Amino acid sequence: MRLSPSPALRAPTLALAAVLAGPLYAGLAAAPAFARDAPASFADLAAELLPGVVNVSSSQNLQARGDKAPPDMPSLPPGSPFEQFFHDFMERNRPGNHGGGEQERPAVPRKMQSLGSGFVIDPSGIIVTNNHVIDGADEITVTLQDGTSLKGKLVGRDDRTDIAVIKVTPEKPLHALKFGDSDSHRVGDWVLAIGNPFGLGGTVTAGIISARGRDIQQGPYDDFIQTDAPINRGNSGGPLFDMDGNVIGINTAIYSPSGGSIGIGFAIPSNLAKNVVDQLSKFGHARRGWLGVRIQQVTPDIAESLGLKQPSGAMVAGVNDGGPADKAHIRNGDIILKFNNQEVKDMRHLPRLVAETPIGESVPVELWRDGKEQTLQATVAEMPEEPQQIAAKTTEKAPPTDKPTDLSGLGMHISPITPEAREKFSLSADQKGVLITDVAPDSAAAQRGLHAGDVIVEVQQEQVSSPADVQERVDRIRKQNRKSVLILVQGQDGLHWVPLPLEAGAPSGAPRQPG
Repeated sequence: MRLSPSPALRAPTLALAAVLAGPLYAGLAAAPAFARDAPASFADLAAELLPGVVNVSSSQNLQARGDKAPPDMPSLPPGSPFEQFFHDFMERNRPGNHGGGEQERPAVPRKMQSLGSGFVIDPSGIIVTNNHVIDGADEITVTLQDGTSLKGKLVGRDDRTDIAVIKVTPEKPLHALKFGDSDSHRVGDWVLAIGNPFGLGGTVTAGIISARGRDIQQGPYDDFIQTDAPINRGNSGGPLFDMDGNVIGINTAIYSPSGGSIGIGFAIPSNLAKNVVDQLSKFGHARRGWLGVRIQQVTPDIAESLGLKQPSGAMVAGVNDGGPADKAHIRNGDIILKFNNQEVKDMRHLPRLVAETPIGESVPVELWRDGKEQTLQATVAEMPEEPQQIAAKTTEKAPPTDKPTDLSGLGMHISPITPEAREKFSLSADQKGVLITDVAPDSAAAQRGLHAGDVIVEVQQEQVSSPADVQERVDRIRKQNRKSVLILVQGQDGLHWVPLPLEAGAPSGAPRQPG
């Protein structure tokens, strides 16, 4: 275990260092600090906020059923003296057996319980918590700071942001807390985390904002505040406060190899939570803005191949038929640079901007297309519960008759899509494009994750239907002295854009041996 010196041991060491530094560093040592001093105590603030934090307990009824199949046995060598022992032991103790008999045990209801925290946002009894605290609950119980227990009713929940709203009916108005502006706080600002874990009562911890905009791969709208204020089991759903007593986050997750706090906790920013909570309170579900595109990251290779100076924005890799983007004439290969006059920093940023846009609002969308910026108007729609599958638009052309050919300098062979190829690679009947039949190991194509059976749909944002189409567009890009060519590929995981580096001096159309 790595140990750090205690403050009592560290302070004399720092004082001695200042003495030894001498007059050369005297001016530097006396330079004023810009950070605010730590509060002498959090007691007054905590006393004001604690009544608004509650414990949330949920239970789910499970039906235990007898099972004639024995549980999995440990892996033992055949003929081992322990093999029969474990077989007999597990046979006797499996569900449905009484002391080794074959009589099936009747179904016995069991309860699975979950504990977390929450906070009051309306005196009438509206409470916010995490969705994972109440997910699948048959019963919800809310325990107030004074020990009063109330039955909770689910108002709405959103698994994409892990937020839930529940309602209780108190005998008197509850102490409500206020949301603050999470965007106004910086890394290094003091914060207070309060939870009510395990029904023990309010628990207060303090720390600072360690980082902003964290993506912990929990959902499409990850934008977590990271804090070192200890957040332990049972604190999920509790509030994270600023020094003015405003809720600037909902404590949701921790990073820990042991299950306990190691100083890496994550909270949903209040500016994201406020809109979701409002939607859940009004409609019972989150109504988000929807553009109807599938996007991918703009890499330096993609930016270079399209003449974009910086790898920023979000690249469109698919457009939903009849969706808002389709109606606005946004198309495959466009790079969205700004949405509703806000810069799109990367692909993670766009879904949040769209989701927070009011439904039915017409907004400008700034694009990079054909080597220049264009602006279109798109009317944001409500995100459907199950978004439609992305379908690439293609133009019908005469059936190609080319034979498989080597795509010079890119390490792969391509061919038309034949009936035999459709069957071999399980391609859909309406799949259009050019089939990749072979990829050379260690080639540019292999390094970019391309495989036999993938289909090239577009090259440099132009549709292709034959190997000759692909080769002609690759040759054209080579003549422009571009470092890479951009292809749209339909693979097993859907459509995605792939930048392929071009071999310097590779002869156009020169035949090569496979592999």
